[in-house]
Amino acid sequence: MKADQRRKEIVTILMAEKRAVPGGELAERLHASRQIIVQDIALLRASGYEILSTHNGYLIKATPLIERVFKVQHTSEQTEKELSLIVNLGGTVVDVFVRHKVYGKIEAPLHIFSLYGVEQFMKSLQSGKSSELMHITSGYHYHTVRAENEETLCRIAEALAENGFLVPDKAEKHETEF
Repeated sequence: MKADQRRKEIVTILMAEKRAVPGGELAERLHASRQIIVQDIALLRASGYEILSTHNGYLIKATPLIERVFKVQHTSEQTEKELSLIVNLGGTVVDVFVRHKVYGKIEAPLHIFSLYGVEQFMKSLQSGKSSELMHITSGYHYHTVRAENEETLCRIAEALAENGFLVPDKAEKHETEF
């Protein structure tokens, strides 16, 4: 794993965990030395992340990244293309959620930021034990996407629209939730 990917993964792990994560655990999960993790934390702090060191491990207080929620619709066969498009343009797919008329908001964390993450997600779906959340709402679903700047989010929105994944505003007003 390259250094920039490892740092992105550190941020992803710290943001996903509801507890302090020990440096040794990060090192083990990322197949790096404890010293490398300490250096990565220092670089992340220098780039604007508020990472706290506690006696129990590292906590992330806030992120300098910005987020946007995209409403999309596509088939299962297009899932890999959709996720790959987002990460190739510099986005992190934070989660997926649907709005169901009976059950309300149903969501699941994803934290996919690389093509490797897309590949692993697709492998887990191919096991056949579970299907995508979007199937309960006829393919309509939402992704929270995180990126370094607004321009990146705009490029992602344009690419999603060009590929027919983004639900246009006018359709969103007429489309009913399930």
